[in-house]
Amino acid sequence: MKMKSVYVCQECGFKTSKWLGRCPNCSSWDTFVLERIDQNKKETISISKENSAVLKLSNVSTKEERFLSGIEELDTVIGGGFVKGELVLLGGEPGIGKSTLLLQVANILSGRMKVLYVSGEEGANQLKVRAQRLNIDGNFDVVCETNFDLVKNIILETKPEFVIIDSIQTMYMPENQSAPGSVTQVRDVTMQLLKIAKTYKITAVIVGHVTKDGLIAGPRVLEHMVDCVLYFEGERFNTYRVIRAYKNRFGPTNQLGIFEMTDGGLVEVKNPSSIFLESSYNVEGVAIYSAIEGTRSILLEIQALTTPTSFGTPRRTVTGIDYNRCVMLCAVLEKKIGLALNSQDIYVNVAGGFKVSEPAADLAIVCAIASSYKGIPIGDTVLIGEVGLTGEIRAVSNIEKRLNEAKKLGFKRAIVPKRNMERIQTDSMLEVFGMSNIEEVLNFIF
Repeated sequence: MKMKSVYVCQECGFKTSKWLGRCPNCSSWDTFVLERIDQNKKETISISKENSAVLKLSNVSTKEERFLSGIEELDTVIGGGFVKGELVLLGGEPGIGKSTLLLQVANILSGRMKVLYVSGEEGANQLKVRAQRLNIDGNFDVVCETNFDLVKNIILETKPEFVIIDSIQTMYMPENQSAPGSVTQVRDVTMQLLKIAKTYKITAVIVGHVTKDGLIAGPRVLEHMVDCVLYFEGERFNTYRVIRAYKNRFGPTNQLGIFEMTDGGLVEVKNPSSIFLESSYNVEGVAIYSAIEGTRSILLEIQALTTPTSFGTPRRTVTGIDYNRCVMLCAVLEKKIGLALNSQDIYVNVAGGFKVSEPAADLAIVCAIASSYKGIPIGDTVLIGEVGLTGEIRAVSNIEKRLNEAKKLGFKRAIVPKRNMERIQTDSMLEVFGMSNIEEVLNFIF
């Protein structure tokens, strides 16, 4: 057996013959680990001839064999259910609810197909205790093993239709001399699992750890190998969880599902707007914004607080939105409106632990800051629009869907970009005002 010793970056998988303090590929510090690689290693999974045959693209069938997980929010995120032969990567912080969700999925699917749950982190007794707490019968196969060669043989022998690997960082292949969770182990185990899934049409879900930055641990090649990447988001001490699809070869990538963590497991939230809003909006520093997440609209509460600074440089603290965008909007308020924000500490928060990335939230953020600064509440008004550096309000997409959600929750007034007005149908239940710049909006509200 011919072995080769190399140093491998645990962030990007870059290899070098000598140890380096900083990776030249991803610029990460102190990430190189010595690994021994078998140069004579051979693949043990045979691929059927039909998978390696040359085909005309026009003759290839596009029919996808899908099956529902039984959890509507999850089925929506992954594009209408799991696909046979699909490899899904589920990432999230420890304790966020990944194992809980997969146990619930395994329990539902076990009623109509063969399910195998491979646990590399918990013993069988721990899984049983968790299942009893969730009122799960557990009519599916469980294997507590970290040696992937043994796991692979079990999969090939039992031929399950749905496999869960919890987690991929605990699996190892004995022929690799590196430690479990290293770049080499994670890559090789995932490649073996990918070949099994594609060859035998087995749907597999693997759980991935995340780093302190919130990214899935290990090399980025792991995310390139799988068909779908799901992230579980939310604060561990908050009852609400959000699951997003960041990559999906069999569906859209802009969907999200919302769950509530209860004593009996994760429960779907059918009306997410109701959980992110309080009953009264007549409070200074609060603005309501209609966000688009996938195919649904959600009303969110943007909160802002301005206080005289005690330091030479005022603080800008944000939660749930981009910090640099908030600083830019503060500069627009100072330049175009004349608010003396350079002497104010500013805190901006999206209520409920939600994260907002689209520019359509700009107008709500601006008005929330101005409301707190002036000490005047905005009231029962929905604000939608992107704010440019010159103070203009730019048009946004899906304006009718955003307004329909506001109307459904009983709002009577909305302010939108003037350019969007031509696409809006008049409705007596919701009064819509189109405006072209933030000065016009603030004069109208205050």
